[in-house]
Amino acid sequence: MGMVDAPNDRKAGRKGRRRKRLGFHLDMTPMVDVAFLLLTFFMLTTTFSKANTMEINIPPESGEVKIAEHNVLTLRVVDQAEVYWAIGEQAPQRIPLYEAGLGSEAMMLSEAMRMMLRQQTAANERLVIVVKLSPKAKYKYLVDLIDEFNLLALDRFSLDDFTGDDARAVGLSGVTTNHQEL
Repeated sequence: MGMVDAPNDRKAGRKGRRRKRLGFHLDMTPMVDVAFLLLTFFMLTTTFSKANTMEINIPPESGEVKIAEHNVLTLRVVDQAEVYWAIGEQAPQRIPLYEAGLGSEAMMLSEAMRMMLRQQTAANERLVIVVKLSPKAKYKYLVDLIDEFNLLALDRFSLDDFTGDDARAVGLSGVTTNHQEL
């Protein structure tokens, strides 16, 4: 551990003379060993968190997929956390995205939204969901919807542009799409 080096050539008889300072030597080897042992221990016992990523398959540039209208569920998300859903060319029906009173601060979708998704996908196993997000809607709405699709094991969904026809279908005015006022 620690050692004290004492010189052997002390002269005992001189009184007025200063004493030589004793040398001090500290052996650092055990401390370095402990430091490396701790470093190794923490490196080997640490669990690294995996990145939370979502795999999204992007369709090829060329080619068009034909789907019957009765197999398409369109979700139009507007800025007040409201969703208008329709199958095919039906009139859009309004449904809240989050529970009443909580708004976009809620951690999960409203029960009505979840039940609608469950019922529609159970009724038609070929159903493809098309999500159209209004330019005024928050990105969080899209993330929450995709999370819900993953929880319900829905892997047939698509993202599309919110057009002027969509704004008119849900009764919105003053919505800007592609830098044009509708």
